[in-house]
Amino acid sequence: MKNFFAILGGMGTLATEAFVQLLNERTPNHSDQDYLNYLLINHATVPDRTAFILGKSNENPATKLKEDLIQYTPLQPNFFVLTCNTAHHFYDELTSVTSVPILHMPRLAVKAILAKFGRDDRPVRVGVLATEGTIQSKVYEKELLAHQEIDVVIPPMEIQTQVTNLIYRDIKENNFLNEELYFSILEKMIKEHACDVLLLGCTELSLMEEVTKQTLYPVVDAQSELVDETIRLALEARD
Repeated sequence: MKNFFAILGGMGTLATEAFVQLLNERTPNHSDQDYLNYLLINHATVPDRTAFILGKSNENPATKLKEDLIQYTPLQPNFFVLTCNTAHHFYDELTSVTSVPILHMPRLAVKAILAKFGRDDRPVRVGVLATEGTIQSKVYEKELLAHQEIDVVIPPMEIQTQVTNLIYRDIKENNFLNEELYFSILEKMIKEHACDVLLLGCTELSLMEEVTKQTLYPVVDAQSELVDETIRLALEARD
């Protein structure tokens, strides 16, 4: 197979399924041959990224991810797609073991925020919704603060606990898409913390956005931006 890309997923599996479904839905097609060529690596047993970053586990997920990159690089995909937001904490380490480009989801999301919500009169206030690991490692905060046009709003502990419960307790552990909790989190960040837009920096939150298809609150879904860039690059390579 030529002109294909590799999706490094499984973190978690439901979120990876949502990514692939969205990828296929958005790909312009009129026949089987119009869909994209890709390899899906659903590595579900990669150790928990947040647990390692927070010091609650000694199992370094980067070890397994680097093994995957080393294993699949010889197949010569055009690029790798890393669907886990928190795994971008290890991005520089991962790029060191492969000559194949790895798309950077946080940078794509920040680019979309500036394009869609940038203001001339004042910085845009961006609320970051993500796992505790992503928040603690500042994966998104670093990318956002690189731009003077952005003010970053990190959720207070009360809301972060709700985000964690939604991601882990509800979705990962019980396969329960808790729409009521999701909408409550969005509302609090917009109304109580004066956010102009919310950055969804976790694939489980992306799953919630795709399922609810809500339009009440302004969001930039990092996974959605990654899907669009993946399609753009794949179609470009096909031409």
